[in-house]
Amino acid sequence: TVYTCILLISWVGAHMIVASGNNAALGLTTGNLTSMLAYCMNILMNLMMLSMVFVMITMSMASARRIAEVLNEKPDITNPEDPDFDVPDGSIEFKNVTFRYNSKSEKPILENINVKIKSGETIGIIGGTGSAKSSLVNLISRLYDIEEQAVKDGEEPIESYVSIGGKDVRSYDLETVRQEVSVVLQSNVLFTGSILDNLRWGNPEATDEECIRVCKLACADEFIERMPDKYNTHIEQGGTNVSGGQKQRLCIARALLKNPKILILDDSTSAVDTVTDAKIRKAFREEIPDTTKIIIAQRISSVQDADRIIVMDDGKINEIGTHDYLKDNNEIYREVYLQQTNDNGDFDKNGGEM
Repeated sequence: TVYTCILLISWVGAHMIVASGNNAALGLTTGNLTSMLAYCMNILMNLMMLSMVFVMITMSMASARRIAEVLNEKPDITNPEDPDFDVPDGSIEFKNVTFRYNSKSEKPILENINVKIKSGETIGIIGGTGSAKSSLVNLISRLYDIEEQAVKDGEEPIESYVSIGGKDVRSYDLETVRQEVSVVLQSNVLFTGSILDNLRWGNPEATDEECIRVCKLACADEFIERMPDKYNTHIEQGGTNVSGGQKQRLCIARALLKNPKILILDDSTSAVDTVTDAKIRKAFREEIPDTTKIIIAQRISSVQDADRIIVMDDGKINEIGTHDYLKDNNEIYREVYLQQTNDNGDFDKNGGEM
């Protein structure tokens, strides 16, 4: 429309200017034509802006509908009518647990998981990529709920649950469960602020002495003390001014500051050297013996001192035992052990095939 108007005005105006040379009464000059073009362009530009307003309104309405969908979405995981706020201890039990992320999936992610973990016990979990190690521990903090077992006519229902402290995790208040279960992931998040500010995300009421204590447990004090401002050192958004191993140790310290009954380390020492990793595990054994510790790792050295080690394979528990027992009796564990001790290989060597 804009270019059509420009062409029409230019064409008609040019004819009128030429005609005015023979008939001065018409009186159209080049200046008049230029002014007419400028006025016309102003009008058309404003009309274009008005049309853009309608476009933006339409887009805004579509965006508002999508935002409303999120805000109005009812979560699948909710508190029970009369939630329990007291977690007695850090004991854990999986009984006949099957889980699918999508209820329509034919194959479950976890299938028929049965295991009991005593309070204060250290459990290692090892398995190839996609063996559902993280999915298993996500059920403890109730990030997902297990599926109910289908029962045929005439059959008795199959009891299926995940329990903490002898009580079904679904009977607890959600905030209580997630306060008592600390999870440290491989991909850690730090925020803008001092080291103390980042630590207190775990416990806003923590004193400086408590923060220093957990940093010693996580072996984070070693590098913090070398920094110019020590515990008041500024951390950039995302922790870009600290290394991956330092970031992991700070996040472990932050999780410990909650004084949890269960501590889950999901491959959260992968960027830490083996000597420091051993120091962290030694500190856990000596300083927090009553806390149940679950360590997911790719390195055998990270789990070999655990009370028991769970070997996961394709969503199932392949075997449970100590390091010495599994090394001698479990083919999957022995192969990984030999690769890492003889070839310095990783668990996922050769694409995770075992």
